[in-house]
Amino acid sequence: MFFPDFENVVVGWGLYTLALLLSVACAGHVLLRKRDSRAAVGWIAVCLLLPGFGALLYVMFGVNRIKARARHLRRQWPIPDNSDLDDPVLTADWLPEHFGFIRLSRKVTRRRFVQGNQVELLVNGEEAYPAMLAEIGAARESIGLCTYIFDSDRVGLQFVDALADAVKRGVDVKVLVDGVGETYSRPRISGLLREKGVPTARFMPWNRWQWIRHLNLRNHRKILVVDGTLAFTGGMNIGVRHLAEAEDNPKKALDVHFKVRGPVVADVEQAFLEDWSFATGANHLRAEALDLPWVGDLWARVIIDGPNEDFEKLSWMYMAATNAAAKSVQIMTPYFLPDRELVASMSAAALRGIDVEIVLPEKGNIPFVSWATDAMLWQVLEHGVKVYRQAGPFEHSKLFIVDNSYAIVGSGNFDARSLRLNFEFNLEIYGEEFVPVLSRHIDQAKAHSVTVTLSDTNKRPLAIKLRDGFARLFAPYL
Repeated sequence: MFFPDFENVVVGWGLYTLALLLSVACAGHVLLRKRDSRAAVGWIAVCLLLPGFGALLYVMFGVNRIKARARHLRRQWPIPDNSDLDDPVLTADWLPEHFGFIRLSRKVTRRRFVQGNQVELLVNGEEAYPAMLAEIGAARESIGLCTYIFDSDRVGLQFVDALADAVKRGVDVKVLVDGVGETYSRPRISGLLREKGVPTARFMPWNRWQWIRHLNLRNHRKILVVDGTLAFTGGMNIGVRHLAEAEDNPKKALDVHFKVRGPVVADVEQAFLEDWSFATGANHLRAEALDLPWVGDLWARVIIDGPNEDFEKLSWMYMAATNAAAKSVQIMTPYFLPDRELVASMSAAALRGIDVEIVLPEKGNIPFVSWATDAMLWQVLEHGVKVYRQAGPFEHSKLFIVDNSYAIVGSGNFDARSLRLNFEFNLEIYGEEFVPVLSRHIDQAKAHSVTVTLSDTNKRPLAIKLRDGFARLFAPYL
């Protein structure tokens, strides 16, 4: 009877030692790989306090395999790195004092900065969807569509029919939908597209066994490229939800989108093809980007951000542009949960006399996120940043404007999900004629907004403050 018990004890201690060694090894991996000290401390605690199980959790959820896969694909399919290009000759006389920021932008994004573009603002689905459907209907060679949510409602079915018709005309059509985003409506849009013969791929599909590891890593980009010469991008998904005047839309989400022409469209198409190649595992990149003619006077550059990138590009761009501001910073976003660095840059700008304005929805579509936002607004309000809550339907627009002549537009929000977890696509735009159009859009929203004061946040009942503070604990994951 003695020896079996002894053997069990030995086996038990052996397994415990192995589990502990695995946890120590994972903790070492955390020390070497994690940039965020808070995340590092958390994972080390999980690994060491839960020997074996903590290591398993880290391997499943803490290791960024997306970046490793992206690097592997880049070795197979080299993507141009424009960070060492000569600085462009700025013939215009606007923002000469910001030339250093332009250089930083090139180094951060590794994308070229091109002149000769034209951008048109499209407000809500009433303006955006007809323009998009018209271009799909006129396509002759190729269509590339990437979106996060593609509802199978009457608007979504219009796009399905238009894309199917394009396929019948012999157009090379590619549709990329997010594996989680497509679950927002039934039936799933990918099935409807395939039934109509439309080539469709899903980004990290929900139904694969490894879905739980990629649950937070979503493709939030919105891109439509037609014939490689015209593009649409912004924050708008596809569905009735973005029709401001629709009677069958109980959960309206106002938004803006952009129609883009000019040389930068070649870079937009490249971004789409990178995503398509990533999702399908086959190289669909163009050997050389199309050399498109000038159609306007706007300077533009694409900003591609996600967990596959070397660092958080969009966050860097927001901070650098805020630090470079000479007069004003205007922000419109549906979700506002910036990290400490962004809070510091906005607060510092306000303290040095820059007019910093943030326009948020009066009532968010995700209460828990709104509570977390309420818990941190005092951090910017106490330093002179102006905050507005816009009344009416939920505002889903994302706009970032500096000095009325520089803007970042696209899919990115001011929260950890956009800045660290999601795959996002944005455009930075320089132009003294177009950017004021965006600024006026924000001013119109402010006219229907209520100013939030520090006193307002301090007067919240204690129970509400505790609720909001609890929600803010989860800000890195919201």
